[in-house]
Amino acid sequence: MSALIILLVSCNNGSADAVKNAKKENQEKIDSQSTTQQRIDSTAVLPSTAVPPSKADADFMVNAASGGMLEVQLGQLAQTNALNPRVKDFGAMMIRDHGEGGKKLAALAAAKNITLPDSISNRQQKEKDRLQQKKGAAFDEAYINMMVDDHKKDIQEFEREATNGTNETIKAFASSNLKMLHTHLDSSLNIQKAVSRKMPVQVPAPIN
Repeated sequence: MSALIILLVSCNNGSADAVKNAKKENQEKIDSQSTTQQRIDSTAVLPSTAVPPSKADADFMVNAASGGMLEVQLGQLAQTNALNPRVKDFGAMMIRDHGEGGKKLAALAAAKNITLPDSISNRQQKEKDRLQQKKGAAFDEAYINMMVDDHKKDIQEFEREATNGTNETIKAFASSNLKMLHTHLDSSLNIQKAVSRKMPVQVPAPIN
């Protein structure tokens, strides 16, 4: 009985990671499709528009989905925890833009038979939990710093997919979102200057 209790506790403490699970499921689908195609005709060459998504394509969509969900959830958090009106407005923009982007991504994933996560990753949840503990000016700075970093990474991932992706439809989706991501980055950088609490270095007065 004691061993059973320990097992149950350990299971509850280690909740499943939705992002990892989605990537694993997609990998299994891709492996199965690849095996089936090889059995049908190992010499067939599909046109570029018909090339099925690769693992990299699927991983990109999973990451984009979890990242978009995080942006929406943190934008909602900004509505209650932020002090600066510009931070609240930025959060509202995240809710609107990434919410719409998530709908388009879900439709594309359904068309391509790609599984998307239904929640953010465990790592992202920890980031959200830490940010949720902050209020006012402390929240403003931490949130905007996170948004700057996140959107820099997003732009790199979307540019990589737009250039190197194997499926033309997914590549087009990545390319079409770059303008929005650059707009978000520019906005977050401008707000970052306004809410930064770092004081300028004080130069000591010369001693006469």
